[in-house]
Amino acid sequence: MAKYASSSRWLLQSLIFTILSTVRAQLPGTWELLVPNAGVASMHTAVTRFNTVVLLDRTNIGPSRKMLPKGHCRIDSNDVVLKKDCFAHSVVLDLQTNQIRPLMILTDTWCSSGQFLPDGTLVQTGGDLDGFKKIRKFEPCEPGEFCDWVELKDVELANGRWYATNQILPDGTVIIVGGRGTNTVEYYPPRKTKNGAIELKFLADVEDNQMDNLYPYVHLLPNGHLFIFANNKAVMYDHEGNRVIRDYPALSGGPRNYPSAGSSVMLALEGDFSTAGIVICGGAQYGAFIERSTDTPAHGSCGRIVATDPKPGWEMEDMPYGRIMGDMVMLPTGDTLIVNGAQAGTQGFEMASNPCLYPVLYRPDQPVGLRFMTLNPGTVPRMYHSTANLLPDGRVLIAGSNPHYFYKFGAEFPTELRLETFSPEYLSPDRANVRPVIEGIPETVRYGEAFDVFVSVSLPVVGIIEVNFGNAPFATHSFSQGQRLVKLNVTPSVPDSGRYRIKCTAPPNGAVAPPGYYMVFAVNQGVPSVARWVHLVA
Repeated sequence: MAKYASSSRWLLQSLIFTILSTVRAQLPGTWELLVPNAGVASMHTAVTRFNTVVLLDRTNIGPSRKMLPKGHCRIDSNDVVLKKDCFAHSVVLDLQTNQIRPLMILTDTWCSSGQFLPDGTLVQTGGDLDGFKKIRKFEPCEPGEFCDWVELKDVELANGRWYATNQILPDGTVIIVGGRGTNTVEYYPPRKTKNGAIELKFLADVEDNQMDNLYPYVHLLPNGHLFIFANNKAVMYDHEGNRVIRDYPALSGGPRNYPSAGSSVMLALEGDFSTAGIVICGGAQYGAFIERSTDTPAHGSCGRIVATDPKPGWEMEDMPYGRIMGDMVMLPTGDTLIVNGAQAGTQGFEMASNPCLYPVLYRPDQPVGLRFMTLNPGTVPRMYHSTANLLPDGRVLIAGSNPHYFYKFGAEFPTELRLETFSPEYLSPDRANVRPVIEGIPETVRYGEAFDVFVSVSLPVVGIIEVNFGNAPFATHSFSQGQRLVKLNVTPSVPDSGRYRIKCTAPPNGAVAPPGYYMVFAVNQGVPSVARWVHLVA
């Protein structure tokens, strides 16, 4: 009898595997293992203009799986795990060689925030314990050169920031919003104010007994104001006058921010750049965090609002899956990839279950009911503390996942050191002949400047080739801080000495596209080129 039961079980498992393999083969997108062991589980990830990627964990986590160079150790008598720590907690990945180089971070970056400055420097703020008020900088360099984290000694945060959000502003300064028990905003470089920080009462008003106002979703609108969302409400904030100038309707479906994490994007800016749509998807049910419930189903609802409308309202729709801790990545086409996360539980250590292995493509130009497309599933659960970042070649880098307080590899959802990439369908071989190649583009452009982009394409061009500016955000805790995509106004491409010339006009001002380095993609029939980095300046 046992023999027949075993045989039946084997046949059932084989059938399930065959069905899943068939389904996987029919769905769009492909996965690739990029690096088997990055050495650290990336809690925070950012792509630099030198085609390298900064991966950052927290410092008080004990041994990682990457050593610092000999003689480089962090000495901290207050560290309860390692007083002398010779392990790396940050690394840099070279995308050309997939080689990993250790970086040295001194203060605790647990649940911190970050943003790129106009000169391409990554500024990183806050954290826990000795990192609570810290400001750090990473000035990226060519892969063969040496660069490392620098902890600033002449300036610190006015308020300690843990679970805050950073957003670059039109003038190139950075606003730092909120944090646990910190219902204020402040700026880097610091503004001259009485205490260095300014109260934002909205954050206190939406705080609940789960603290669902952490890692607020902050988007710079093209009118220069900020859309700030926390818990289930949002305001338009005038950062120059330090005042709320609009309250938006509440979003139904429960809390959406940490620890009940959904995610959010601002849709691509285009046309006259006056309209900004915001999308917020997923989240945990209220109470799951307090009750430490790992099996409470996640929400699958999404709200979409035109934040710049005189009378805005939320348009609701449902994803194919309930999802918490999903990452929303703006693709060069204007579509959004939703990836990572779980279908039950909440954020927090070991507080989620049922990983959501299926990515979803959100297509904003389609009507309600047709916007979501299920994509080829991955095989690696990416739970708490995972990230997703757009790469210059159009792939998406998937990193991290450590739902444990320390590194733990024998668990149901182990600490994850593998780096993967997901290639959307636009990179499939059958579209290679329409993929454009940027042959010429200025290295620097000024606001409102007219300039030419030269591209080559294997097949003749039959439509408009888009030229789209995508920045490099700071991805952490299911939200990419500062993420935006701007579709330039272009003329139809014309043949020019075996290539095509496209006349473009740069973004008009810093509210549409803050100053800094952008990945610039040419997009032909929905297929993006490899990006070229362009410096947008005033």
